Amino acid sequence: MVENVLAIPKGFKAAACSSGIKKSGKLDLALICADKPVECAGVFTTNKVVAAPVKITESRVRQGLCQAILVNSGNANACTGGPGLQDARRCGDLVAECLDIAPQLVAVNSTGVIGVPLPMACFEEHVPSLCNMLSHDQFDGVAKAMMTTDAFPKVSSRSISLGGQEVRILGLAKGAGMIHPDMATMLAFVITDALLEDGLLERSLRQAVNASFNRITVDRDTSTNDTVLLLASGEAENSEIVDGSSELEQFNSALNEIMLELAKMIVRDGEGATKLVRIQVNGAVDDDDAIVVARNIATSPLVKTAFFGEDANWGRIIAAAGYSGAEVNPDQVDILFDDVTMVSKGLGLDSEQEAKATEVLKQPEFTVTIDLSLGEGSAYYYTSALSYDYVKINADYRT
Repeated sequence: MVENVLAIPKGFKAAACSSGIKKSGKLDLALICADKPVECAGVFTTNKVVAAPVKITESRVRQGLCQAILVNSGNANACTGGPGLQDARRCGDLVAECLDIAPQLVAVNSTGVIGVPLPMACFEEHVPSLCNMLSHDQFDGVAKAMMTTDAFPKVSSRSISLGGQEVRILGLAKGAGMIHPDMATMLAFVITDALLEDGLLERSLRQAVNASFNRITVDRDTSTNDTVLLLASGEAENSEIVDGSSELEQFNSALNEIMLELAKMIVRDGEGATKLVRIQVNGAVDDDDAIVVARNIATSPLVKTAFFGEDANWGRIIAAAGYSGAEVNPDQVDILFDDVTMVSKGLGLDSEQEAKATEVLKQPEFTVTIDLSLGEGSAYYYTSALSYDYVKINADYRT
């Protein structure tokens, strides 16, 4: 269950403000700060065009320690050359000066329009006041300050008991467009007060990302600014979580739940999205083939427009599976919309079944299952419907 009251991990504070980066005057600058340097791990964009803040943050996170996360929306600081790198460093320096910490402990993050220099006056003026605003109850504000075309802030948390001690995990994310693995125009910051054995944090993060943010797509565009960060303060007073323990399994389960929940929020909030659809592939030769098929179906514009039109057009689905490059025998494929079988052994069923499938597609959320009947491989993807509004939102983005 998602908690109505956020579980705020011990050892962290946050703040958010409107700095003037966004013309709308909405929140656009935020800071998450730990009381001391804490263990951190990160996963970043696979796009070869990497934004300046990502370059800075990735190099810093490799050292394994972080104390502050600065994020702005409204400007990506991407494709801004050497000056963009200088600006990203200066943003981190401003935080470091205000908090009296080393610049290497500051992770800088930006999201928004590409190719426009950062308005540094906004940072020079507002970062000091942001540092003075830090409190335990501003994490909702951070989620709002991260938003660009998002319709709503994305927050999820869990509180679990490990060895009799309460451990909290909190995740914040943004993203609605340019969403396609591996991650895309999405930022996610996850903090916890759990104490973990050295080396486990990065492994837990990568496992959770692979099962969540790397299994979603909105528009097949991969961003220049993707970043997922996980920070652990170790202040929950739990016994150290060690490799192979039931406590690690419990921690990973909660982390996975939070990240998948955030990932699904991103798809549900996809630009112009009207549906959240789970593409479930079973019976593939192996899991790798299943992932390929699921991804191809999830990213097909023809499939996604059929979802928008509430059209049980299974031909588009089987065609996408066929050109995926995975092993597919069309004479063995079954396709279901929720529990309604539409295709059996490669053949479409009667109009009565199609009518039932169409009713499924009228729902805001449903599952399409493709059984290849070739092996034990399985995988899933979450995707959205592709509507007229997607074109309108992106055509008007810079205006």
